[in-house]
Amino acid sequence: MNLTSPSQVKAWCIENGFHPNRNLGQNFLVDRNVREAILSVAGVTLGQRVLEIGPGLGVLTEGLLARGIHVCAVEKDTRLADRLRIHVEEELAAERRDFEYDLATPPGNLELIASDALRVDWNERLRPPFDACVSNLPYSVGTRILIDLALHPLAPRSFTILVQTEVAQRFVAREGDSARGQAGIWLQLDYDVEIRLDVKPACFWPRPEVSSTVVRLDRKSVPPALTPKERQMFYALTKFCFLQRRKQLGTILRKSSEYADGVQAIRDAGIEPSIRPEDITNEQWVSLTRSLCHLRDPQP
Repeated sequence: MNLTSPSQVKAWCIENGFHPNRNLGQNFLVDRNVREAILSVAGVTLGQRVLEIGPGLGVLTEGLLARGIHVCAVEKDTRLADRLRIHVEEELAAERRDFEYDLATPPGNLELIASDALRVDWNERLRPPFDACVSNLPYSVGTRILIDLALHPLAPRSFTILVQTEVAQRFVAREGDSARGQAGIWLQLDYDVEIRLDVKPACFWPRPEVSSTVVRLDRKSVPPALTPKERQMFYALTKFCFLQRRKQLGTILRKSSEYADGVQAIRDAGIEPSIRPEDITNEQWVSLTRSLCHLRDPQP
């Protein structure tokens, strides 16, 4: 089956009694040019190890394997997992002539995990660490999956992900942008986050009601030097403040029993109390976190 042919994908679904579940984000990419563009953005090469979340029918998986890449694919739907397990490498061998790659390149290996990515033990599965994550993430839980992975100490150094355009805009939003929120701040702490490609609904089957966007995340060469306790505070503080994102920072902390000492921390960090959470830079959040931790546990 040609996974970039909408008619063949639809025919396979009908023949196998498979009805794509939109709650699971089963909108299959069926555009060859977009598939190749995603793999180009990812920049993964022969012999590397790549994590793929939600491979679906395997359109990205096939492209990765054809490049001689070792793929670990996590698929929640057991029917799709069975298809991948039985057919992907056989079809790849038969259809290599359809790929514009060096035919002398040995096909990569596929490890398939039939599981919900939200339930995977990443402490185990990320050893040894992957070189990259390349995924068309399910719309409904894509942000949760990405946060779980990107914030893990053994996270891949790069992510190339396809998500809803609205979600992508949150990931890249800088201070002063109304789309800025907790997820973007957390990701931008350790990664350079960049929108690389917009994808039209017509590139999927079934066609989704929203547009999609490819986002690339690259781990910073020098991320903020936060202790484990400071990192925990950073995540907790930003999460708490964005629950009241329209209020001024000073007001949010002053009225909180948990962060009553935050008012002094604001002064120590040199931040205006009248500023709102979405207008605070990541550097200021880091400074505020350190000030708060210092107030609670002064170092000699």
